[in-house]
Amino acid sequence: MDDNMKMKPTVSMGLSPTGNQQMRRRASANPLAPRRQPSFREEIEHAAAETYLLTRLTFTLLRCLGVGYRWMTKLAALACYAMFLLPGFLQVAYYYFFSSQVQRSIVYGDQPRNRLDLYLPTHIDEPKPVVVFVTGGAWIIGYKAWGSLLGRQLAERDIIVACVDYRNFPQGTVSDMVKDVSQGISFICNYVADYGGDPKRIYLMGQSAGAHISSCALLEQAIKESRGGESISWSVSQIKTYFGLSGGYNLFNLVDHFHNRGLYRSIFLSIMEGEESLEKFSPEVRIKDPSIRDAISLLPPIILFHGTSDYSIPSDASKAFADALRRSGASTELILYDGKTHTDLFLQDPLRGGKDELFDHIIAVIHSDDEEALAKDDMAPPRERLVPELLLTMARLISPF
Repeated sequence: MDDNMKMKPTVSMGLSPTGNQQMRRRASANPLAPRRQPSFREEIEHAAAETYLLTRLTFTLLRCLGVGYRWMTKLAALACYAMFLLPGFLQVAYYYFFSSQVQRSIVYGDQPRNRLDLYLPTHIDEPKPVVVFVTGGAWIIGYKAWGSLLGRQLAERDIIVACVDYRNFPQGTVSDMVKDVSQGISFICNYVADYGGDPKRIYLMGQSAGAHISSCALLEQAIKESRGGESISWSVSQIKTYFGLSGGYNLFNLVDHFHNRGLYRSIFLSIMEGEESLEKFSPEVRIKDPSIRDAISLLPPIILFHGTSDYSIPSDASKAFADALRRSGASTELILYDGKTHTDLFLQDPLRGGKDELFDHIIAVIHSDDEEALAKDDMAPPRERLVPELLLTMARLISPF
């Protein structure tokens, strides 16, 4: 790994908008006002609604991909994979549905799926840093609850996590997804202080397809600000650092790759609104355009994480994006994890508990300007193991990702 990959993360406030670009808060009443604790009946009804949604997403995926031999075998592998990790999933699900630290399905917009979940630390005696997290799901089965494990573990370190949901295909296409995520970020930037968050310490993170969508939203916002003349509800200067986990940032390089893995070209192009839109939604390609050079200067520090044994989205995707960002003058760090797969970094390693390089790195960046928090991190107990090692090993072997 070269020196650029290993350099220490630089954490700084983003640049302020130029000229007459000003943030405008919404004039509506605060929708994040504290709510009463839901009753047990309401909890059960919510759990049933969530289960119905997950089932519908599964059938949507099957309808889009077709039920051929390849996808029957992948579905069987996925079922086995989930069974091996079930001990951990059940614990996380119980936390998600019944913990008072989780505020679920907060409305941030007027479109379907415009909801987010907030994961709150046990004690909020001062404003806490905030991570806005955008989950993956192949642009088809993304769901905010996929971030519950990350939300739980970061909340244990006094960090508020907002998991943003967004419309999936075929309910929406990529432009709808980017719009939803941008609106969710805006909501957090404007209202998270009401829940104890520090609006001056907001971090943006995306995983897999969520990394692609969130990077598109971040770049699009920077372009708007650099051009001026448009009213904006949030600014890239409010994002201290962007974390991209196992993402793909150049759609031209992913069309054939996904087709060979079963996300067929016709479906992928439908999600991405046709070949004519691939450049618009490829941040790696778009930042090379000299006409948006001013926008690049507004971007926050960017840290990309990827496993070298990731076959869902090869690590070359993050390497190429990091190279393009550096050439464009953006503050960028690339961290590769030898032998890690697409799900190791986001699922198996967190379920294993104990020390986790990725988790520790993110915590170190977020708490880099807070000596008291860093001291607490040094004294924090190891993360709890949620799944026995044998089951984790079996899940890794059978994983369809």
